Amino acid sequence: MELKGKIAVITGAASGIGRAAALRFAQEGAAGLVLADLNLHGLKPVAEEVKGLAVACDVSREADIKRLVAQAEEKYGRIDVYFSNAGIVQRGGLEASDADWDRNWRIHVMAHVWAARAVVETMVARGGGYFLVTASAAGLLNIVESATYGVTKHGAVAFAEWLAIAYGRRGLKVSCLCPQAVITGMYKGDGGSAGVDGALTAEQVAGEIVKVMGEERFLVLP
Repeated sequence: MELKGKIAVITGAASGIGRAAALRFAQEGAAGLVLADLNLHGLKPVAEEVKGLAVACDVSREADIKRLVAQAEEKYGRIDVYFSNAGIVQRGGLEASDADWDRNWRIHVMAHVWAARAVVETMVARGGGYFLVTASAAGLLNIVESATYGVTKHGAVAFAEWLAIAYGRRGLKVSCLCPQAVITGMYKGDGGSAGVDGALTAEQVAGEIVKVMGEERFLVLP
């Protein structure tokens, strides 16, 4: 898929990979961008830069995702690309609380499910669309510093795989982003086990996203 002329929604767009993707999508000629984040103060300058719509959204709540999709459709009439990108990272192993497990599950797995519920059937009814999930290399391997992150990122990969299998025959394109360390607000110190091989910039990751979308491949492995 080429992004020129497309309408795209990006979550977690105030910073990091989401911000870099918004700037790159605009550079590629996207016709409209709807940017979502909990941090509305940080999001607004990004939206202004790409002439898009800023929407405060907590992806751990299905109601917020439904509202995001409704606002995007109200402004632009359709959604061609949904980039389900927002994420968190919390250190912890067996001592991680049930609340931490639940928060990671909602943000790293259910947010993708809720978004797909809200946009996929409409996309395929119009002949297709693109659904992009941010997982992590931790979803293909793991990460020793955070059980909650590693396990739920595996869930993100699995859901993206299921979506590609179940809806690919109906015209939906699905990609799953699985980078190792990326220099964002989530990157601390030397990056821990994820940073052993060095770290990428968010702009490098955004470039790889656009390349893989153009080739319509499943895994994005910057």
